[in-house]
Amino acid sequence: MKKRIERFAKWLEQETIDAAILTSTENVFYFSEFYSDPHERLLAIVLFPHAEPFLVCPQMEEETAKAAGFEQMIIGYKDTDDPWEKVFAEMKKRASGSVAKIAIEKSHMNVERYEILRKDFPSVRFIQAEEKLNELRAVKDPVELEKLRKACELADFAIDVGIHAIKDGASELAIVAEIEYELKKKGVEQMSFATTVLSGPKAASPHGSPDLTKVQKGQLVLFDLGVIYEGYCSDITRTVAFGEIDDEAVRIYETVRKAQEAAVLATKPGKTCANLDLTARKIIQDAGYGEYFTHRLGHGLGISIHEFPSVTETNPLVLAEGMVFTIEPGIYIPNRVGVRIEDSVAVTATGVEVLTKYPKELQFV
Repeated sequence: MKKRIERFAKWLEQETIDAAILTSTENVFYFSEFYSDPHERLLAIVLFPHAEPFLVCPQMEEETAKAAGFEQMIIGYKDTDDPWEKVFAEMKKRASGSVAKIAIEKSHMNVERYEILRKDFPSVRFIQAEEKLNELRAVKDPVELEKLRKACELADFAIDVGIHAIKDGASELAIVAEIEYELKKKGVEQMSFATTVLSGPKAASPHGSPDLTKVQKGQLVLFDLGVIYEGYCSDITRTVAFGEIDDEAVRIYETVRKAQEAAVLATKPGKTCANLDLTARKIIQDAGYGEYFTHRLGHGLGISIHEFPSVTETNPLVLAEGMVFTIEPGIYIPNRVGVRIEDSVAVTATGVEVLTKYPKELQFV
């Protein structure tokens, strides 16, 4: 945590930025180890190039923030207080001289808060902090990697639970309930995103929603899920067959598997995001299903379920050791069939570590 703050403070100094106000849950957690969803209330960490940072949160969460390990000043406020008055007063104490430049998360700052800042600092120039934050968070340290491994172990377990819950008469949501019940028994408090179980033609919708549809024999069942472990997300997708399926469904599955495994093997320092996407995309296109691969190959993974970088065919970003992202090609033929296979992977010094390890050979339940 201390090193993260120091690296960010160095950037503030280099860019002659007087202060940074970071307001997203994820970035507050990254610099403080304190994870909180404040709802409509203000949660922020304020950082400086040469002064100690401070955290602002609802007073009822002060003790939790201290217990999380944040050792600098914590400003708690009551629901009847104006927290911005406290923030601005402390900023003016710590910023050297007049405040001319403030870094903010422009993608997270809403208009109301922006206007509050502008009113108190009418001549300040606001700098976008996201590019630097993405750079820092994209490369995981050993502690982060270990948390991601644990999150992925639990995701593997969840897939196994889900597959064993497939039976005649079971609905998609009943299978979701079984997965999350077993995870709760293991101490998992929160999923990375809403657990997805889609059967038959419904799996052709990449972001479809499970409901009371019952799984049927002769169809594919798609699982997409992840858990949060000590603030870090996992993400995995597996597709299995419930009973015997037709030859085309098998061919589609094997095409996706071949594409996914090729992209995983291509992952190493020096390759680009575009290299990986195009590796998988070419295999699917050559098999005649190119028009049915309708999304990017993957996305960054860490504190957020979707974070930097975006693994697309147009992204020239060079991979570096410590980057973590998903590799998840799919083929989706509307109203007929959908297949996606996804792993969470980490770039190593010489290649790739696959964090999600559940088998990818086509399983018949």
